[in-house]
Amino acid sequence: MRIAIAGGGLGGLTLARILRRHGIGAVVYEREPHRAARTQGGSLDLHPESGQHALAAAGLEARFRSAARPQGEEHRILDPDGRVLLHHEPPPDTFDGRPEIDRTVLRDLLLDSLPGDAVAWGRRLVTATPRPGGGFELTFDGGDRADCDVLVGADGARSVVRPLLTDVTLSAVSAHVELNISDIDRRYPQLAEMIGPGNFWCIGVRQILSAQRLGDGSVRVGISLPADDRDLDVYRSKRALLDLFDGWNPHLTALIEAGDGTPIPRRIEAMPADARWGHRPGITLVGDAAHLMPPVGEGANQAMLDAAELAAAFAADPTTAIPVYEEAMFARIRPIAEMSARVQAMMLSSTAAAEIVRFFTPRETEPAAGA
Repeated sequence: MRIAIAGGGLGGLTLARILRRHGIGAVVYEREPHRAARTQGGSLDLHPESGQHALAAAGLEARFRSAARPQGEEHRILDPDGRVLLHHEPPPDTFDGRPEIDRTVLRDLLLDSLPGDAVAWGRRLVTATPRPGGGFELTFDGGDRADCDVLVGADGARSVVRPLLTDVTLSAVSAHVELNISDIDRRYPQLAEMIGPGNFWCIGVRQILSAQRLGDGSVRVGISLPADDRDLDVYRSKRALLDLFDGWNPHLTALIEAGDGTPIPRRIEAMPADARWGHRPGITLVGDAAHLMPPVGEGANQAMLDAAELAAAFAADPTTAIPVYEEAMFARIRPIAEMSARVQAMMLSSTAAAEIVRFFTPRETEPAAGA
């Protein structure tokens, strides 16, 4: 059984790793030319019941603990005047909650656990054509081809594999702008102290200015705005971004001024919470390809859990693996997708500050609650 995994993100690599632990081979086809071709984004918190569970199934729990940052769970929520509305400090040196780990570090951890031939770099999937006897012929940019008996789409929001199963459409839920501040402790010590070791949110009326500490000494700054038809290029100007936050405490907007280079805007999209498809032999989806949700803390975790559950289903019985996995995944994902949509709407509402403080306050006594 030749399994092809389209996409070398966290879901695809986790799947390849756990399959190999069960003695099942798979090849990951990744469009990037090599592992360091681009940055992998910010930091993420791995949840015990999903992301951490998948890493345990992958035999990588100890390596994760050596690389993760429990202190990254700290979060501070402020208003536009700079008043602290909530400050959560996790217990020191504990992995009982949702420790943070940089996406690049986590991806490298997974890549290092695979043999060198497990990932075919520079293979951007263009088409997957069903073969008469079952399986698919894969055609990559440049003309290279490969055959497989099973195709798993782990190729993200703009999945090439997804249209083979469903014609679901994506809808815009917000606009997001990113900046990076490198070596912040040395260059901007006052900003570094203000942000702290974890996540920092300044919440206004239908707009959020956030900052996230990474393990490499940098900070990822984010601006979240409601979705509209405005040309995203308008957000490539720091001046235009600063105008959006006119009247805010200048200590907060200094995060925008300190950003390296040009701001990077993108439109955030999501699939309907009840999206699903009819079972088709030899093909399925994991992660954002299967259930693209607003980015409120579940995407990577659910992608990794998808991978763990699909690998376990293949190990149990390859003939029923895909339908067994899909039915369980659909049931699991729908309430999580609905919750993610509610949180996304809450974050960009006119009463966001009060609602988000209420949302996070139970975490002070119930560490497992939250997004």
